Amino acid sequence: FGLHALLVVTVTLSPAPAAAQSENDVTGEDLYPPLWDLVPGNLLDFPVKDNKIVISAWNYHDRLGVYKSLLSASAKYFDAFGPQNSGNILWGLPLQHGWQFRTGRLADPSGMTSCGYENGELLCQSVRSWWSCMNYYLSIIPFLGAVEAGLFGQLPYEIEILPPEEQKDDFCYSVKDCRSRMPNLMDDWKAFFEYLLSTEHKAVRSASLSSFKLDDALGLMWKAHTSSIAYALPKFHDSLKYLSDPEANFGEDWANAVDFIAATHFSTDLLTTNDFQAFLPQRMLVERDVLPSISDFSPEQNKVLVSLRALHKVNKITGGLLLKIWQKAMSTEAGRKMGRKLIESLPSS
Repeated sequence: FGLHALLVVTVTLSPAPAAAQSENDVTGEDLYPPLWDLVPGNLLDFPVKDNKIVISAWNYHDRLGVYKSLLSASAKYFDAFGPQNSGNILWGLPLQHGWQFRTGRLADPSGMTSCGYENGELLCQSVRSWWSCMNYYLSIIPFLGAVEAGLFGQLPYEIEILPPEEQKDDFCYSVKDCRSRMPNLMDDWKAFFEYLLSTEHKAVRSASLSSFKLDDALGLMWKAHTSSIAYALPKFHDSLKYLSDPEANFGEDWANAVDFIAATHFSTDLLTTNDFQAFLPQRMLVERDVLPSISDFSPEQNKVLVSLRALHKVNKITGGLLLKIWQKAMSTEAGRKMGRKLIESLPSS
């Protein structure tokens, strides 16, 4: 693959925004994950029991509250990048999770419980959901990494994450537990939050936040993000059996695509992430869905799914060489800028 061909293949990862959001227009309700206004934005708003802040990670309300706490605690570092915390690069995580919730991807795909369904426990997140399990490593682990780094300051209580009813050994439940079981993963998330904290300390000395470099922050965040996915993928491979073949393929295609997106240090702020998600499938894929002609999907949605599938297949066939070439092309700021522009502007043809 020549560089140009590689970029052309990879540009199909993301549609062009249907309509560019005004940078000042950050009040629209549909910009935020479902129920965003109803979840706690401060850790001390969670229940406290036996001198511990107790978080139910298998409830959408609590997991979203973890994200909101992260966004609130890190807001001051992103003041220069957009009004009302819209420039915070952590928005990508709760927005992806909100999309998973809205499209039914967090419900029990085995159909053996009512977990996650409107006529049952709507806010329940099933441990049998591949998406929900993968997301644990992109919500609870970053959160505990932030706690360990000191993002929330000196907390008066320890944090306790409640376990699921099954597969308890696949997860960790406190800073100490996660630190002992997955030290490298915790290191990656801690490094990102320590970078944010270090810019504040430098700012105190220099009276400005000029030491904050968005590209560096994005690099550290994406390193941790891809580490989380790489760690969780083999762990939850068996959970794909509960999904239809098209949905299971899409899940793996999505995980593969993240590596390509990460290499560009793609900005995951509020508006960019919303634009990026505009053409993701708005329901679970079922057996009768055949690409590229899923009738209730737009041409753009079909195209994105086809492109993700092709990218994953070619990367697999080449033994990961495609990703390595892309990462090399993205190793400079100029290269990453080009990569981001390509990802943001899918040709309409």
